[in-house]
Amino acid sequence: MRVLLIGANGYIGRFVADRLLADPAVQLTALGRGDDADVRFDLATGSPGALTRFLDAVHPGVVVNCAGATRGGARELTRHNTVAVATVCEALRRSGCGARLVQVGCSAEYGPSQPGSSTAEDAVPRPGGPYGVSKLAATELVLGSGLDAVVLRVFSPAGPGTPAGSPLGRLAEAMRRAMQSGDGELRLGGLGAQRDFIDVRDVARAVHAASLSAAQGVINIGSGRAVRLRDAAATLARVAGYGGALHELDAPPGALRPTIGHPRTESAGHRADALAHHRSDGLGHHRPDLGHRGERSDTEHAAPVAYPYPDGCGSWQQADVRTARDRLGWRPRIGLEESLADIWMEAACRI
Repeated sequence: MRVLLIGANGYIGRFVADRLLADPAVQLTALGRGDDADVRFDLATGSPGALTRFLDAVHPGVVVNCAGATRGGARELTRHNTVAVATVCEALRRSGCGARLVQVGCSAEYGPSQPGSSTAEDAVPRPGGPYGVSKLAATELVLGSGLDAVVLRVFSPAGPGTPAGSPLGRLAEAMRRAMQSGDGELRLGGLGAQRDFIDVRDVARAVHAASLSAAQGVINIGSGRAVRLRDAAATLARVAGYGGALHELDAPPGALRPTIGHPRTESAGHRADALAHHRSDGLGHHRPDLGHRGERSDTEHAAPVAYPYPDGCGSWQQADVRTARDRLGWRPRIGLEESLADIWMEAACRI
């Protein structure tokens, strides 16, 4: 089976490439903007006709699209996440290859969920920001294309290669800096959000399974369990061997504790994220400068911005993953602690 992989150099795409290359029945061709792609092509600016000619020449049985942008303004996100997918769909419609399309979507398409709930594929999407809107528009293009296609809505990917700008990536980097400088105290904020973390290698397994299946429509890919960022931070501190005191700035009443090593009493997420940045935790809360032990900036008590979750997903997301189990035969295998250990191993190499 010949597979055309778009976005092989991205965070998810790299692991999808590794997974597909491990299958002796797969012949893989990578298409992307980078010099190391087998074929250079920019979906955001390239024409459907040019891509059609390439499809007719290569004649893949499956096209996997892992490409896209996670940052930038609405125009840039629309160009890379929506227009690019429109180009893929139009090229596949024109081509005679008859390839199946596996589109990698994201949980930001759903927007905020009711705390305590699990979001199933039939939930009405209400994305809370331009990223989610651009990805939802791409999904609608795929579903309305008439192609043999499936969209995998990936929740919060974690594990090796986690981008430094993600909440877990920022946490690991801040903890690395603290340990390198010998800081015995960290002040953290913005870690109350609960997310469904799924290891990126499990995501790659899901993409592989979807490539081989006949499943269509939308399928959630997640762990099925929401985890507070402050609990993830406690686990990361344990994995890293960080024994310093950690003060959570914006914990609910009674939740503030001085140290981080006990996830059962302290949610690691509230601590971890403020590790991440000197002034802003990336979730919209101002936080103190973390570079000097015990020092507080004049923004420590500043109110959070009006929308404190820049991914547009609110305070809670948890996937209902029964469809992935039933239609793909897929279940997550790698727990969050292993994902965090791999994130920390990469961060520790920079100490």
